[in-house]
Amino acid sequence: MKIGLDVMGGDYAPVTTVAGAILAFEELPSDAELVLIGNQALIEEECAKHSFDPSRFIIKHASEVIGMGDHPAKAFVQKPDSSISVGFRMLFSKEIDGFASAGSTGAMMVGAVQIIKPISGIIRPCIMSNIPRPDGNFGVLVDVGLNSDCKPEVLCQYGLLGSLYAKHVFKIANPKVALLNIGAEDEKGNLLTKATFQMMSSSSNLNFIGNIEGDQIFGGQADVIVCDGFVGNVVLKEAEGLYRMIRSRNISDDYFERFNYENYGGTPVLGIDANVVVGHGISNEKAIKTMILQTGNFIRAELPDRIEKLFK
Repeated sequence: MKIGLDVMGGDYAPVTTVAGAILAFEELPSDAELVLIGNQALIEEECAKHSFDPSRFIIKHASEVIGMGDHPAKAFVQKPDSSISVGFRMLFSKEIDGFASAGSTGAMMVGAVQIIKPISGIIRPCIMSNIPRPDGNFGVLVDVGLNSDCKPEVLCQYGLLGSLYAKHVFKIANPKVALLNIGAEDEKGNLLTKATFQMMSSSSNLNFIGNIEGDQIFGGQADVIVCDGFVGNVVLKEAEGLYRMIRSRNISDDYFERFNYENYGGTPVLGIDANVVVGHGISNEKAIKTMILQTGNFIRAELPDRIEKLFK
């Protein structure tokens, strides 16, 4: 198994990315190799700061960087030797089994959709977030920002994608799927949620339990919570803001600490024909380490193959 890392991606790259790669190297199984994609001289310089032998990595030199301020689509054309562009070409040619980056989310999505391509039958890929539950387990919230305008059939597919993730990553045998709405009653909601409710109710591939409200998101009633990317991103950012507020008030609580982004590293792009993981731009070395380890978990879960079989 070869895990590709965009060393130049992130607000504090390559300092945090190389440090995170070194931390991950110590925890990866023996069958896993780390492929660092970026400026080789900088990678070796950072390794030297940690007294780490860079030959323990596979290094793929890339001379350019797609910055956070670059136009994602134009940058792929204008910077063909960027670490993200090189990473996606390696993923496409199967030189690596998964590709992770804390760099430009827009550029990662361009690469995912234009180079790797969505799995046949997928209307729109999506991204998800882990939802900590009081019982110590996790649920899935999907979508959390990729598609702000959705049709009912797209949301129904999100339920399927989230179910596969919950089943094969969280090992939940028959994930319960709920639709995030302004009321639990069947008839509640706007035109989108009402139509989605009917479609999900009639799907034989979903263990659909109906609507849930915002105050039930973290309660564990559902394993997969479905919403459009606009609503999902608001929920995600609200949770992140609440966590920062709790920390600023010096409140120590094991449950709330599970909202720390460092513990999750990144989120997979579900619905494309390869393992692509997008991390937070502010990622520190711990978050980078977690993103790398998570990418290995996603590779082992074989989600693209399982999604393809379901949508055949």
